Amino acid sequence: MNPLLTPGPTRVLGVLNVTPDSFSDGGRHTDDPVARGLALHAAGADLVDVGGESTRPGASRVDAAEELRRVLPVVQGLVAAGVPVSVDTMRAATARAAVAAGAVVVNDVSGGLADPDMAATVAELDCVYVLSHWRGASDVMNSLATYEHAAVEVRRELGRQLDAVVAAGVDRDRIVLDPGLGFAKRAEHDWTVLGDLDLLQVLGRPLLIGASRKRFLGALLAGPDGVVPPPEERDVATAVITALLAERDVWGVRVHDVPSSVAAVKVAGAWRRGRTPTAVPVGTAAKGDT
Repeated sequence: MNPLLTPGPTRVLGVLNVTPDSFSDGGRHTDDPVARGLALHAAGADLVDVGGESTRPGASRVDAAEELRRVLPVVQGLVAAGVPVSVDTMRAATARAAVAAGAVVVNDVSGGLADPDMAATVAELDCVYVLSHWRGASDVMNSLATYEHAAVEVRRELGRQLDAVVAAGVDRDRIVLDPGLGFAKRAEHDWTVLGDLDLLQVLGRPLLIGASRKRFLGALLAGPDGVVPPPEERDVATAVITALLAERDVWGVRVHDVPSSVAAVKVAGAWRRGRTPTAVPVGTAAKGDT
């Protein structure tokens, strides 16, 4: 088993967008992204997830050369500093270059569907592969958000994607699944997927959840006047989700605000350790109560 996938506390992946147009922090960390990645790691991120292409709703794709220009120096700088790195890319060529530079995870939000070479490439690489549920590119995904039962359909489609990449040679034991919250999903779909997470867990692979600052949290937190809070004001809600997921033994969360989610994982762990192995029946005095 890949060491990253051994049982343990929920991993926290810190988001590092090296882009001018990401929905939450576009352009904010382009001046010194390596310093930002080091700060995320110092704050407790188990991995720093470096992405050079925005996948926000409506975003257009950047060309392959530009994505690589943005991502590769950051991966190299962080790896040189001893930081475990994940690369957030839908392109096989970028994945290959990043892993060659020391990245240990390929996080593909298209789950192998955007680039026909991705599965065969990952099959050759010694890395963890995060495979996400995906129905289409960012500029069209909102039109694809139609479900009768989101969790059931996501499980079915994600299972097909999993089978396809395994058939292409990717070792099943190196795969992590991501339900793709916000990707071709409206708020009610995201909540259904989270509420029925056990449907995804039956696929038998670790889960990564990326709920951080997303639209469904903004809609939930909107005031009585309908004003939606900006992304950075959704971090408390994100940390609550992290705690709930850690309680469910979810493998990892992908977040912008690392310290709050690190604290949430610690709280969930302490809560679990504090449980009495055998519950005392209601109305029965435990030793020391009398």
